[in-house]
Amino acid sequence: MIKFFRKIRQKLLTENRLTTYMIYAFGEIVLVVIGILLALQINNWNENRKEGVQEQVLLGQLKSEFQSNLEQLDQKIRLRDDMLAASLQLLDYFDHPETANEDSLITLLSITQMVPTFDPIVNDLVSSGQMQLIKNQVLKEKLARWTSEIVQVTEEEISWGNLSADHFLPYLNNLIPGRTITHAFWENQKMSAFHLDEGKKTTFKLAKSKTNFDIAVVLNDYRLEGYIADCASFSELINSQSYALRERILELLDIIEDELAQ
Repeated sequence: MIKFFRKIRQKLLTENRLTTYMIYAFGEIVLVVIGILLALQINNWNENRKEGVQEQVLLGQLKSEFQSNLEQLDQKIRLRDDMLAASLQLLDYFDHPETANEDSLITLLSITQMVPTFDPIVNDLVSSGQMQLIKNQVLKEKLARWTSEIVQVTEEEISWGNLSADHFLPYLNNLIPGRTITHAFWENQKMSAFHLDEGKKTTFKLAKSKTNFDIAVVLNDYRLEGYIADCASFSELINSQSYALRERILELLDIIEDELAQ
């Protein structure tokens, strides 16, 4: 093709047709420029297409991750609902000790020993450089805030975990044999909530302690009553933050699904 154009130019020069040669040369330049622009456009189209495919893969991954996060968060909310209900019933026993019985007291106390923690999947898009693949600006902003919003829940979970392990449980074991409380924990299958496979049952028998305790003394202990009140407060506080986080996840999933549908 280049030789063909060269022959035409040489012929025009030989025939001394300078004006025609200039017009032809200009047209040839225009054609070359158009060719370059078309090549660039095709290249940009290919790059955009590749990025679009990568974005769809990333969005699919994010959808799966946030669905998993939602399921885990809902499970932890249910556990804290159980803790709150157990704490309130125990406080009612403190107010009306004549309504309490030993089996119910032990079962409820075993529930207050739980420390549910939300451990979500966090895809660090910023450091990986994948954030630039996402075109939706609103989605980008919500994803950028996701890590900091998790902290609001996990900080309170850590506070409750420390209080329970360092103070509540050791003090409770001075009043009631720990083996008896652990027996109730296994007996009521509360451990099943912490299995990787939700709903899985564990067959484990742990008998009660042969050491007895005085239920009247337990329900007259103001420090234990305070720890139960703390359990109720933390459960309510963390769940209120968890419900706000749950709304964030639902918002993210709605945007992601809309983007995947396009």
